Amino acid sequence: MELLGLHHVSILTGKAEKNYQFFTKVLGMRLVKKTVNQDNTQSYHLFYADGEGTPGTEVTFFDIPGLARTHQGASDISTVSLRVKSTDSLHFWKERFEQYGVEYEEIAKRANRDTLAFKDYEGTRLLLVADNGEKGVRAGVPWKREDIPLEHAIIGLGPVTLTVGTAEPTVDVLTNIMGFRYVGSYPSLAGDHRDILVYTTGEGGSGAEVHIETRPDLPKVRLGRGGVHHVAFRVPNEEEYNKWASRLNENSLPNSGKVERYYFKALYFREPNGILFELSTDTPGFATDEPLETMGQTLALPPFLEPKRKEIEEKLRPLDLDETL
Repeated sequence: MELLGLHHVSILTGKAEKNYQFFTKVLGMRLVKKTVNQDNTQSYHLFYADGEGTPGTEVTFFDIPGLARTHQGASDISTVSLRVKSTDSLHFWKERFEQYGVEYEEIAKRANRDTLAFKDYEGTRLLLVADNGEKGVRAGVPWKREDIPLEHAIIGLGPVTLTVGTAEPTVDVLTNIMGFRYVGSYPSLAGDHRDILVYTTGEGGSGAEVHIETRPDLPKVRLGRGGVHHVAFRVPNEEEYNKWASRLNENSLPNSGKVERYYFKALYFREPNGILFELSTDTPGFATDEPLETMGQTLALPPFLEPKRKEIEEKLRPLDLDETL
């Protein structure tokens, strides 16, 4: 049993319309699924990804209008990375961020990779990471847009950074239960703090890494808009998914039990610092109920919610994705 890498991250937004504009019009990602939060069907759940909705390229958002802002701290998925092809791409994105008034930092080295830190309009801390020919988890398929050359398009998820008060309990779960391996460290960019630890799984590379930042000086995070709700890791198929369900129970790790999301199967659990992890299958994928060519254009509901479509649609607020930036 081996996790293949990152599957998706899920973030909270206070306004799906502006969120859609930023991730599709500014970042050039594809909306591959417009659906509802299956645990609260009065809330939209939007999935952005590469051109084909490939596992390992997905950033998802729960829409919760009126949500208070995030107060950042420890026990937090503090940074989400997005992969691009090269350092040249980072320079393209710097110019684009200037054009759209996006807050960003200068290009800097993190874990021996060139990176460009930036924030969306709700303060989500994001990072572009340049592959520069690095081997590891394969990148996704660029989504074609006239204003973003394919060679500079976002092609998947890069490392997630976990900010914790004490690293050892999180490391124990990552290595002894989830099978991650230590591959190095790099200096903190936030001042005189412990080095950030790097752990990887599967084929490695930026699409398979978790970075652990130790910050005992910080209060615990208070999640709100722009905050990352959970990070999911890739399980190749249902057979291994069943084995992971058994493994969590054998290690007395409290968890959700098996959860059917239709587009993938999920297992949820919190590591000792309180960060929510998910194990998600690569199969069956987002094209299982919509043609690949038209994914994300209409409200999709899994079969177990389809009989309630009329009721669900009546309770959902109108969602105008044609708003201008």
